[in-house]
Amino acid sequence: MTLLDWLVALPAIGALAVPLIAVPREQAWVVRAFGVVMAVVELGVSVLLVLRFHVGRPGFQDTQNLHWIGIFGVHWYLGADGISLVLVLMTAVLFVIAMAAIRGVEDLRSYVGWMLLLEAACMGSFVSLDLLLFFIFFELSLVPAYFLIADFGFVGSGRAAVKFFVYTFAGSALLLVGIITLVVAHDHQTGQLTFAFPALEHTRLGATSALLLFLAFTAAFAVKTPVFPFHTWSPDTYQKAPIAAVVIVAGVMAKLGSYGILRFDLGLFPGTSRQLAWLMLTLAVAGILWGAIVAAGERHLGRLVAYSSLSHMGFIVLGIFAFSTEGLSGSVLQMVNHGIYTAAMFLLLGMIYDRSGTLDMQRLGGIQRTAPVLAAIFTVVIMAQAGLPGLNGFVGEFLILVGTFVTHRWWAVVAVAGIVGSAAYLLWAYQRVFHRSPAEARSVPDLRWGEVALVAPLIALIVVLGVYPRPLLSAINPSTSAIVAQARRAPLPSSTPTSTLSTLAEVRP
Repeated sequence: MTLLDWLVALPAIGALAVPLIAVPREQAWVVRAFGVVMAVVELGVSVLLVLRFHVGRPGFQDTQNLHWIGIFGVHWYLGADGISLVLVLMTAVLFVIAMAAIRGVEDLRSYVGWMLLLEAACMGSFVSLDLLLFFIFFELSLVPAYFLIADFGFVGSGRAAVKFFVYTFAGSALLLVGIITLVVAHDHQTGQLTFAFPALEHTRLGATSALLLFLAFTAAFAVKTPVFPFHTWSPDTYQKAPIAAVVIVAGVMAKLGSYGILRFDLGLFPGTSRQLAWLMLTLAVAGILWGAIVAAGERHLGRLVAYSSLSHMGFIVLGIFAFSTEGLSGSVLQMVNHGIYTAAMFLLLGMIYDRSGTLDMQRLGGIQRTAPVLAAIFTVVIMAQAGLPGLNGFVGEFLILVGTFVTHRWWAVVAVAGIVGSAAYLLWAYQRVFHRSPAEARSVPDLRWGEVALVAPLIALIVVLGVYPRPLLSAINPSTSAIVAQARRAPLPSSTPTSTLSTLAEVRP
């Protein structure tokens, strides 16, 4: 077994082992400790993968390619390039913190088991090079996420969980149809039935078939990211989900969608991606502006962060469809940065809720008087979200805007308004929660040492990656440069003579 095999297998084994832990209710902490230990071991495997990775090589490394369902051409095909590497490392870090953040849960075995299964699904999605294998992991992530939201969330979480599941499942149905159609077309052309991504990259598609397949793939990824206007599930989910789960849903699962766009849309349909770049750039900018406008009018902190996340994910999509190395590298870096500061923000919201019993800004105020450490850490996080130079949010957004300005100038100019709006609504929210006199007299104690230790690694990453992002960019740049070069070489669909029907009906040689 390779490191990538263990990366997927370890949390899955842990999820199966959790129900076997038989301890009395007063010793339930053992279950949470087991979850933390498994997440730490997974982080260790991720670090080993980083140490073995050869920086500067654009291709996939540590690949594993085994026959799985031979009659259908399905392989257990795993591999990691620089893009996968940084997302795997981010995922491992956030799961350790999310496991340690579990508090006030009665059925810990179910909670920890679902979290470990979710980690296996996320890791599998980032390293799968077989499209059916990717689809299985991509879909598998919905199951534990649904139960975590429905069974352990706040009042009304059941409805939010159903909405989340239905939206994402509907998009995934289109993805499955698109994958099967692409595989059949490749089989007719080459006589080789395979779901392997490197092989399917060379499938010849007509203009109409490439367009329809691009839309099918993008629909699934846009819902998961989320991209405007496919975002309507996220505010309810982020508001109702338990804190440890929403750290993963917002910090990791959203990246499954943007990763799918980057890896599979640009890899399988490069010409169509270039041709429809104007559409995706427009949706990205609309999401940036809409997220900022709605967030400015929100009174619930959880929903405000949800719309803020929509705005920031819009920047990631903007950089992907800029088709420049700077823009694409900035998008990947921003995926990591967004995961870090969004996780920190939701952890802080959980701490505020534990102390005050509400996240309604109309009922909060004056927290800085009694909780100066909480206020100071919250300030660092919102400044990172606002893109303050010296913190991690700035580097990714700067690269995205520079890369987009070179290739699609006016979209970049309009997107700048989103940065201004982000600073405005975040500072306004901070002022209302921490400085304004409270509508109700509340005693909000400051953070305990254990809570500071929980958030400290994320704060350290916010500062370190803001000052010195080079290690991540050194791993990312070769892969993004190769993707951009491939996309620019690909002919536009209008110049491809093969029609949809002739592609699907071509006789095997």
